[in-house]
Amino acid sequence: MQRGNHLPKTKNGDARTVPLSSRAIATLEALPRNLDGRVFGTTYEGIHQAFVRACRRAAIDGLTFHDLRHEATSRLFEKGFNPMEVSTITGHKTLQMLKRYTHLRAEDLAKRMG
Repeated sequence: MQRGNHLPKTKNGDARTVPLSSRAIATLEALPRNLDGRVFGTTYEGIHQAFVRACRRAAIDGLTFHDLRHEATSRLFEKGFNPMEVSTITGHKTLQMLKRYTHLRAEDLAKRMG
């Protein structure tokens, strides 16, 4: 079984394969497919509107969909992934951009220091 998802077209125009956890693969495999084989037959605008509605229902103010990428990047480092691994997962091409998306918590770093 494939452990990643090949994206032929990304935001920056480059194709890449995104590594996926076994849980993510199982979740995606359980979802129904469109006739063209895609799981999500929606547009960016559709996803954005669904996110906005979910935040409104949960009474969350000030959170953007893009904030989730920052959060995920930081949590990957906290799980012990190294910069090369994180950039492969997130698609960041440069260390500078990866650093911009990483917001580590001081208390977590202090715990690791002992």
